[in-house]
Amino acid sequence: MEPDNETWVHEFILLGLSRDHDTQVSLFVLFLLMYLVTALGNVLIILLIRLDSRLHTPMYFFLTNLSLVDVSYATSIVPQLLAHLLSTHKAIPFLSCAAQLFFSLALGGIEFLLLAVMAYDRYVAVCDPLRYSVIMHAGLCMRLVITSWVSGSINSLVHTAITFQLPMCTKKYIDHIACETLAVVRLACVDTSSNKIAIMVSSIVLLMTPFFLVLLSYIKIISTILKIQSTEGRWKAFQTCASHLTMVVLCYGMAIFTYIQPHSSPSVLQEKLMSLFYAILTPMLNPMIYSLRNKEVKGAWQKLLGKFSGFTSKLAT
Repeated sequence: MEPDNETWVHEFILLGLSRDHDTQVSLFVLFLLMYLVTALGNVLIILLIRLDSRLHTPMYFFLTNLSLVDVSYATSIVPQLLAHLLSTHKAIPFLSCAAQLFFSLALGGIEFLLLAVMAYDRYVAVCDPLRYSVIMHAGLCMRLVITSWVSGSINSLVHTAITFQLPMCTKKYIDHIACETLAVVRLACVDTSSNKIAIMVSSIVLLMTPFFLVLLSYIKIISTILKIQSTEGRWKAFQTCASHLTMVVLCYGMAIFTYIQPHSSPSVLQEKLMSLFYAILTPMLNPMIYSLRNKEVKGAWQKLLGKFSGFTSKLAT
């Protein structure tokens, strides 16, 4: 390879999903609506938990952080995606691309770790309910959350630094909807086998390790539930985990399918669709799942709406 070819690009071109104008306009409307629902839903969940003292428990403290991660993750990708859908020049500056990669990778890692933390919380709630408040005290909850945020951020910082130190030569077309790690690494004009190994190791550490912790937690939870004599007791115990289990299946299932592939890797289009699912659909479903499947959250909504109705009635009179 000639040394002159190893130059640094100043911007990248994201090829996105489609080049057809009508398709892009339709996707813009769809993704804009989904993003607004995502942002509104997660912000409302955070505010509801803050306003209702009955939700000041470890489970909802973790849910607040999960909602914050979800809305932040969507914001790191969707606004730029929307802008490019209505633009003819779909460029993203080098530093903006690096920032997008850092935040999306960091927030994705934090979410996996938070789901593992929430699984431990549900394990304690079901398997050792009498000591729940003693075990899940405020100090432990704060340490678990801080560890999740710091670990995800450090992992992302290392990957981002390594990825953007690679010489891109004259290649600047990223065949993706965003600056995703593997899509950027493919542009390098040097051997990237070490980078791909690092990505795989990172995926195992930040994805599979928490996944196995979640799996172990639910094996013990199911074992405990099966020992409960009454059907009502079993159902009540299962209900405490239903919302979290649904999110685990969505988040871990999609991420494992996308990033930990066998030798027959998915097509570029499949990668884009999987990224869209994780960046837009999953964050949008999170507040819906916890609102529709959780009696405490539904009760808090009814209480808040009741207060709002009473307030508006007073204003009207």
